[in-house]
Amino acid sequence: MQKLNLPFFDFRLKSNENKTLIFDSLRKKYVVLTPEEWVRQHFSRYLTEVKKYPVSLIAIEKQLTINQLKKRTDIVIFDTNGLPKIIVECKAPSIKITQDTFDQIARYNLKLNAQFLVVTNGLQHYYCMLDTENERYVFLQDIPEYS
Repeated sequence: MQKLNLPFFDFRLKSNENKTLIFDSLRKKYVVLTPEEWVRQHFSRYLTEVKKYPVSLIAIEKQLTINQLKKRTDIVIFDTNGLPKIIVECKAPSIKITQDTFDQIARYNLKLNAQFLVVTNGLQHYYCMLDTENERYVFLQDIPEYS
């Protein structure tokens, strides 16, 4: 798999029926290793090991319904009250991050109302914070560490 613009993490991989699987330590199971999953696994480890977010506050591929369509967020981090704090949308490294990507995560946030949004393809990362007073997003250099 491609080297990403994230710290190196050691992953458990295995083969099964000509597919490579990666162990997801948050979901506690092996999942098929796709380029998008590679990014999701790196970013979730970045959140837990570098930014120190507790595993207990993170959901992977959380389902939500928008206009009667079932969608899945890649990563949602909740605060200690169980409210969404950060939504992360992961794309494969070969996928360019476009306005459509931001529109997708903004639609998710209409339902979840998180304070921070992250869009990443593993090579480029965009971080923004919801400015509710001015009804806009403010781009940041990074997301805050867990506190």
